[in-house]
Amino acid sequence: MKKLENKLKLASSYQEWQALAKEHDRCSGREHWKKVDKTSLYDYASIRSRLERLRYFRENNDNIGLLFSLNEGIHGNMGGMGKPVLYARAKFGTKQLIHDYVNSIRDALDHLAQLDSEFPSFIERLDFFRRANKCYGKSALMLSGGAVLGNFHIGVVKALIEQDLLPDVISGASAGSLIAAVLGTRTDEELKEFLTADNLGKLLLAEAELANGRMSNSSPRINHQLLKEKIAKLIPDVTFQEAFERTGRHINISISPSDVHQTSRLLNAIASPNVYIRKAVLASCAVPGIYPPVMLEAKNVHGHPQPYLATRRWIDGSVSDDLPAKRLGRLYGVNHFIVSQTNPIVLWAVRDTKIENSGLVSAMRQLGGRSIKELSKVGSSVARKYFKNSPRVRRMTNIAYSVINQEYTGDINIIPRYRFFDPRKLLTEITPDELQYFIAEGERATWPKIEMIRASTTISRKLAEILEDYEAEELNRLSQSHHHLGAEMPRKSLRA
Repeated sequence: MKKLENKLKLASSYQEWQALAKEHDRCSGREHWKKVDKTSLYDYASIRSRLERLRYFRENNDNIGLLFSLNEGIHGNMGGMGKPVLYARAKFGTKQLIHDYVNSIRDALDHLAQLDSEFPSFIERLDFFRRANKCYGKSALMLSGGAVLGNFHIGVVKALIEQDLLPDVISGASAGSLIAAVLGTRTDEELKEFLTADNLGKLLLAEAELANGRMSNSSPRINHQLLKEKIAKLIPDVTFQEAFERTGRHINISISPSDVHQTSRLLNAIASPNVYIRKAVLASCAVPGIYPPVMLEAKNVHGHPQPYLATRRWIDGSVSDDLPAKRLGRLYGVNHFIVSQTNPIVLWAVRDTKIENSGLVSAMRQLGGRSIKELSKVGSSVARKYFKNSPRVRRMTNIAYSVINQEYTGDINIIPRYRFFDPRKLLTEITPDELQYFIAEGERATWPKIEMIRASTTISRKLAEILEDYEAEELNRLSQSHHHLGAEMPRKSLRA
């Protein structure tokens, strides 16, 4: 068992990791646990009953009954089957009943989508798919801030892309915004080539050489000019709308206010379609006190850049909205969040509470967290009252309050194994070997979550795929109907 665990930590590919994880489950007895339905962790009887009903309707070719059964409820936590703790028992996957049920739903949706008969009709099926898609919701990937630790996100994204599990909705703050922008401005084919260690290593070497020529040995920190050049090298000069039209991905970048009277914003193709992504990333990476606040720019009607909210300046997005879950839910109907967390300010304290066992230590930790949040609230109120004439003090107090009172985890959390990093190196250039290390760490931290992500997103991805085809067919039918109506009109007028 020890040997297998050591090999798992050093696996060089998901295929190797998967084989070792399955062997570990066989040796530990968890393989048998996965085959037995019964456990107090979820409502296995309800899941088994629904699975048998779906199979009955499929075997008897009862499409109306199948549609009715699916209408009774499609959601990711049916009977508690979406609980992360169910994926913490074994190294690979969870109860076989859960995998069978998810696959049965997917196959049933596929079956209904491909029907040639009119019972149920095309309109009835389209209506069902739209409602199911809205009720089930979708997943989003949220990339936290992290300075150089943000390179960990590259490994996370790489692992998801290789398994075709990258969500269409992606948010990024600070260092995470840079990775989100890379994802939103490149097609799937381009990303697979771009995210290789060799390609990124070449870019890094070029940046390191540039840095050596411009920075003194005593201060290897990335300055503002170097940051701009790095962003320009990685991200094309396009707007959010142009990026969406090219890739179909909804990228969202968090920015924080530099003034006490402003509020944070989430930039995307819906709220700010004409804003340039490069400027948004530069603003989201503007660490307070180190890089100057940034003014955004947008493309005007003549195709030229002009100031966007010219009187306002913006700073590091992780300060006020590291993980903008509520805003993503409101904009895109997202109700399931995959988080890659590398924020160095909170990383040491972040715990994946959804899979930790309840107990005294966990309860005390939660109580301590709530106490700190309440103290920060009191401190913020005192600062607003007694430091009215000191904007700098109020600004720093607001930043501290925002950092403390955010949520830093989601439904599925991908967190580095090593929580501590030399703070002096957070804003410095890294070597190709260090880059390779961060990417490998991101991949290894993601692999244990892959089957959970797959099970949690299978149905939503299938519904999105079906809806895309059905809505294209609906447009085609409407077009043919209008064409037919246009051809009939002259004949009727002649008769009249």
